[in-house]
Amino acid sequence: MSFENKTVLITGGSRGIGKAIALRLAKEGANIAIAGKTAEPHPKLDGTIYTAAAEIAQAGSGKVLPLQADIRSEESIHHIVQSTVDTFGGIDILINNASAINLSPTEQTEPKRWDLMHDINVRGTFFMSQAAIPHLKKAHNPHILNLSPPLNMEPGWFAKHLAYTMSKYGMSMIVLGLAEEMRAHRIGVNALWPKTTIATAAVQNLLGGDFLMQRSRTPDIVADAAYYILSKPSFECTGNFFIDEQILAEQGITDLTHYAVNPDQKLMMDLFI
Repeated sequence: MSFENKTVLITGGSRGIGKAIALRLAKEGANIAIAGKTAEPHPKLDGTIYTAAAEIAQAGSGKVLPLQADIRSEESIHHIVQSTVDTFGGIDILINNASAINLSPTEQTEPKRWDLMHDINVRGTFFMSQAAIPHLKKAHNPHILNLSPPLNMEPGWFAKHLAYTMSKYGMSMIVLGLAEEMRAHRIGVNALWPKTTIATAAVQNLLGGDFLMQRSRTPDIVADAAYYILSKPSFECTGNFFIDEQILAEQGITDLTHYAVNPDQKLMMDLFI
């Protein structure tokens, strides 16, 4: 197993895409650290960091470390990284999955919503990466993977939800810059984005309810794509903005029916595609 004895740190790992990636890599033998805010059951959110950790531990042969944390705080970021290193001895892979979304147009965007998206999506991703880099430099095949879109500078994406687009493109700009900055250290830095909407709590609660959920794919498609990206040599695979379908097609996987929540429904394309 290529991930045996590797340590993977995932932000926003208690549900959705983050948990799916954790489960996928745990099955390959990785040690998993998941950082998330949900420590107590929430009426609108499935699971906590502890229930997710139990599920991940059952799925794999490695160890799991649940960390209650908020990546808007430098102290919390330091706690996440240091606890992971203290527990597992290092960090091989950082997955910046934690994200906040609000699709309000400019006139309806409240300052607190703007701050939340930029504090988590951009600031949190930047400083999580900064804190992990010294440890990634010591790893054998180190990767950073951001769950962020291609830098598609189509004005329509900015016009519809300017604040959110800025924050997600900020995550992608981190990929663009860090990939080049870290090239000498052989740290692969890439982005991954789904071709279609993914059945997550954000889709259910904030975007489209059951209508959109039925037209989405499960988080497993993103998890499988992440597995193949992170299996690549880091010094050869860096600075890419991958789409999940593209990665699976490279592996000869073209029948994606089993990823659909409802195969009878037409899939909805994701933002920024």
